[in-house]
Amino acid sequence: MTRKTVLDVMRADVVTVTTRTPFKDLVGLMAGKGISAVPVLGRHGEVVGVVTETDLLKKQSLQQDPASPRPMRRAYRARWSRASGDCAGEVMTTHPVTVRPEATVAEAARLIDRCHCGCLPVVDEAGKLAGTVASRDLLRVFLRPDSEIRDEIMREILVGCFAANPAKVTLDVADGVVVVSGEIERKSMLPLVLAMIRAVDGVVDAEGRLDYAIDDTRPAISPCLDAVRAGRTPWRGSRG
Repeated sequence: MTRKTVLDVMRADVVTVTTRTPFKDLVGLMAGKGISAVPVLGRHGEVVGVVTETDLLKKQSLQQDPASPRPMRRAYRARWSRASGDCAGEVMTTHPVTVRPEATVAEAARLIDRCHCGCLPVVDEAGKLAGTVASRDLLRVFLRPDSEIRDEIMREILVGCFAANPAKVTLDVADGVVVVSGEIERKSMLPLVLAMIRAVDGVVDAEGRLDYAIDDTRPAISPCLDAVRAGRTPWRGSRG
């Protein structure tokens, strides 16, 4: 089954800054380009940090009210030191979470969700910037045509993986929601079918209305017991 990767959806034309880029230039660049984050590159082109709108807003959010001065706590002083920075190297988020181009879209989505960020730098093996991928880029997989999703599920999953007879299976896809009905060979395949369908890029949800030809989940019955139940005597001991 073909899965879209970060390379398929990332943006290669990335706006970058250096650690010496002034604070005001950062604001103007991000506002002018309509972006919410910008990678910070070191002298050899490696990603050393990311400046986000949240990083820039700390300069405002941590401003103390002059009318009610309060002593700064240690944690507040640490945040204040970063918020009072004058250039990208002083306000950026260091050690940013990055992703490789060959990672799947699903893996990148989990990273974004885990680190609560809206954009990830995409780096190569040497740590050099290859592009960026944002939440909106990952969401583009849900714009796949229903017909394309249906063809992939039928060809690669139902027929390719489970050897289903296309004449015995009905597959409907509407707005990314898949409904599969009909008959597959074995009962044990039922949960696997839906799990694999839900993993297809662009699938919003999946519902199964499937029957099966063979119940392979029942305990095996020995030939002797099977014969007894059928009214036959498979073996008789000799009389003494």
